[in-house]
Amino acid sequence: MSRGHAWVLGATGQIGRAAVRALAADGWEVTAASRGGGRDEGWEGWDAGVRAVTLDRDEEGSLGRALGDGCDVLVDMVAFGGAHARQLTGLAGRIGSAVVISSGAVYEDDRGRSFDTQASVDGFPRYPVPLSETQPTVAPGDATYGTRKVLLERELLAAGDALPVTLLRAGAVHGPYCRTPRELFVVKRLLDGRRRRVFAYGGESRFHPVHVSNAAELIRLAARRPGSRVLNAADPQAPTVAEIASAIDDVLGRETETVLIDGPSPEGQVGVTPWSGGHPVVYDMTAAEEQLGYRPVTGYAESLPETVEWLAGELAERDWREAFPKMLRNYGAWLFDYAAEDAWLEAYDRGRR
Repeated sequence: MSRGHAWVLGATGQIGRAAVRALAADGWEVTAASRGGGRDEGWEGWDAGVRAVTLDRDEEGSLGRALGDGCDVLVDMVAFGGAHARQLTGLAGRIGSAVVISSGAVYEDDRGRSFDTQASVDGFPRYPVPLSETQPTVAPGDATYGTRKVLLERELLAAGDALPVTLLRAGAVHGPYCRTPRELFVVKRLLDGRRRRVFAYGGESRFHPVHVSNAAELIRLAARRPGSRVLNAADPQAPTVAEIASAIDDVLGRETETVLIDGPSPEGQVGVTPWSGGHPVVYDMTAAEEQLGYRPVTGYAESLPETVEWLAGELAERDWREAFPKMLRNYGAWLFDYAAEDAWLEAYDRGRR
């Protein structure tokens, strides 16, 4: 027996693929919408009954036309800002409830620091550990990723009973099909034969991850229990960057010497990673457990083999900049500046003699 009709926007993205599988397995009739339409983007693992459609939600009126008579739940992976919020609330009469992906980037600490202020050590936010949904957020606006997500959240929540919406504040998303896979930082080094690495902040930086299957489980549960709420989305563990690297070593059967730096990078970006921060970011999952009955379906280390295998396959015949152009745009070529790293290590070794 069908639970109803579920619409997934951004269905061929990293979380979208997993969400489509989870909803279909849970008995929903699923329409999977994406700009590419599905099959050509690789929808492996979807149930045969999933209906794939091509949709650019930013074309005027396109979402409303595609929805037709509507759906019981709409899952939105790619919503940003006020325009997308108004698009969804304008269709409230045809959407039973919504589940929308937000981000932990919305939080600020008691001094007004957030992910947007990390240009210096003093700019790193110092959040409570663990960080709950009651923590203040940055002001809504159009300036940054975080402010746009807050604007989205507030406009959707203002709809009230007209459109019950669960907003999931995701941590550092990981798993196959990611366009900005942080694990690339470690995996590529190992595949390139690097036997030493450098970590700033003593390798203790923690940026709480969430595997795509855990995000999909939260979506599945929220679809079953409509309501207006904001929830963190994270794995059961928040490993340090040193623990992450060691776990990837284990997957690839490698041994690596790790050089730890107390505090920030001593020179340029040496020792900096996609997880680096001066203070830990660890999300409190109590609310999701209590309100949805959430139990994670995987942990970080146990999910790694699939991610590492996928990354290795992507790098087998392509340069990393071709395989992951958004990674290059978001971080820069310093991710793999081996010359700078080797020069620093050489000076470090001389200083130890």
